[in-house]
Amino acid sequence: QVQLVESGGGLVQTGGSLRLSCAASGHTLGSYTLGWFRQAPGKEREFVIVISWSDGSTYYADSVKGRFNISRDNDKKTVYLQMNSLKPEDTAVYYCAASSKSYGGRLIYGYDSWGQGTQVTVSS
Repeated sequence: QVQLVESGGGLVQTGGSLRLSCAASGHTLGSYTLGWFRQAPGKEREFVIVISWSDGSTYYADSVKGRFNISRDNDKKTVYLQMNSLKPEDTAVYYCAASSKSYGGRLIYGYDSWGQGTQVTVSS
């Protein structure tokens, strides 16, 4: 229902920071949930952080609380993931995702639009 284009991945050292961007186009985002999942090599895709477009409510995975933050730009239809205090276990392909519901949940099956993914690598 919406198209997602993400960017901002790269290679950083432990303790470093990165900011990911996800630009949405297509359907209005008024009732959508947007955010990120990630998938490490040999692992299943997992929930990271999302934001409800309607009221700005945010939902976090326990593993990133206190380190990752999500924000939005309504005019640009863009969401940002600010990643701080990065750890090697954060290494993964990060996927922007959108749900047509105001809260898409923590499972990949609740999301119906996906970006192409961007690689984040954190060295020891």
